[in-house]
Amino acid sequence: MLLWINGPYGGGKTQTAHEIQRRLPGSVICDPEHAGFGLRRMLPPGLRGDFQDLASWRKGVVEVLDLAAAKHDGVVIVPMTVTDSGYFAETVGALRDLHHDVRHFTLLAERGTVLRRLRERGVGRALRHLTGRNGGARGEKWAVQQLDHCLRRLGEPEFAEHLWTDHSTVPKTADRIAVLAGLQLRPNKDGALRNRLRQARVGLRHIRFD
Repeated sequence: MLLWINGPYGGGKTQTAHEIQRRLPGSVICDPEHAGFGLRRMLPPGLRGDFQDLASWRKGVVEVLDLAAAKHDGVVIVPMTVTDSGYFAETVGALRDLHHDVRHFTLLAERGTVLRRLRERGVGRALRHLTGRNGGARGEKWAVQQLDHCLRRLGEPEFAEHLWTDHSTVPKTADRIAVLAGLQLRPNKDGALRNRLRQARVGLRHIRFD
């Protein structure tokens, strides 16, 4: 099974993916952003745009996920924002055409909720200050600029199944996805503080400076 978790930037995709992976034995996370940022860095700075516009990224994502889903004996979790209908068809649609069991979920929240989460994601500000680099700040600004477009597009029926997360914790969102996908997660026995610390570690690992 391929479990594709969509949603706006800062909407909780990565945190939810890691929560599911932590509690679902044999599952792995395959993050298409790794390929995207690698391709982006290959280009001169003046040519760097949205890596999803590169056909090589879309084709590469399908090729790699096709291989992972075919050869890995476990659920493959894919946290990735895709709002363009054509690109959605070329990735999620193409994987379904290859007869993979793709379960797609879009995490949604009110604009204010996502903005608050983006501010909280600023846990790396001290690190950016120490290194004298502000790439993460640019990333947060770009995410805010894309927010209204993402919420509008991802609310369309083609991007169902929709899960509203304004009043849901990461573990509860993971539980909801598991139930809808027919998966059995290990119980979450951690308290709120431990959950929060773990999510902070995930956030730190995913700070980008480019």
